[in-house]
Amino acid sequence: MAGLLGRREGGARRLREMLLGAGPVLAPGAYDAMSALLVEQAGFPAVYMTGFGTTASLLGRPDIGLLTMSEMTAAARRIVSAVDIPVIADADNGYGNAINVMRTVREYEAAGVAAIHLEDQTSPKRCGHMEGKEVIPAGTMAGKVEAAVAAREDPDFVIIARTDARAVEGFDAALERARRYRDAGADMLFLEALRTDAEIEAAAAAFPDTPLLFNWVEGGKTPPTSLARLTELGYRLVIFPVSTLLAATSAVQNVLAELAEAGTPTDAVQPMPALNDFFTTVGLPDVLHLGKRYDHD
Repeated sequence: MAGLLGRREGGARRLREMLLGAGPVLAPGAYDAMSALLVEQAGFPAVYMTGFGTTASLLGRPDIGLLTMSEMTAAARRIVSAVDIPVIADADNGYGNAINVMRTVREYEAAGVAAIHLEDQTSPKRCGHMEGKEVIPAGTMAGKVEAAVAAREDPDFVIIARTDARAVEGFDAALERARRYRDAGADMLFLEALRTDAEIEAAAAAFPDTPLLFNWVEGGKTPPTSLARLTELGYRLVIFPVSTLLAATSAVQNVLAELAEAGTPTDAVQPMPALNDFFTTVGLPDVLHLGKRYDHD
């Protein structure tokens, strides 16, 4: 009952232990507390708070830097409170300069997340698989990474440095930026929007001793890659930021189409969980039992 009784401590340490395991840690995306709860109930060891999905959920708008740090950390706090598994969170570009990054790290840490990734885009940023991205100087981003490492209070809190330079400066430049961010103290590297299987392999070969994150985006610029191949190449963390959001969008569109056509959702609800099953999913029996424990009338 994480949502009522508070979060389980030590998420960052548990995530680090997972990253030392035999295969990649799989972290499906969540855009709110309910989707995060479903990720946990499906048996995944970690959940990824997607900025793309959070923007869509909160604003109904695209991921083009519209959410503030306070809005993102508030969303992270709700997700952390809903689950007992470690939460990896999108922290965009840190919401400003190195000093802003230090506050960003402190706020996400206080929210209870286990890891964040910071990117080297300018403000306002864009989703990593959109056109028209721009990046800040590599030295400026390296300074942000140093600031992030200095700001964390828990040494296990995972700092992931993301570069979007592949789309702007090319693959070789992205590798060089990643090296600088690693040398600045990043715990993990995230080369966004790689274009080919050869680039996915070359990135892994370039950093044999540094944990790498792979971003699995349906319809994105990076080609679909099997888990077996990612395991072979040594990727340590695989996130699926939009899978749940796209699935939920499709399901809602389908039931609304049925309602508009037939006047009731009778046919569309057949594959849905029954209402009592949903009550169980969100923990109603446990909540009622807990309430009786403290009812002394």
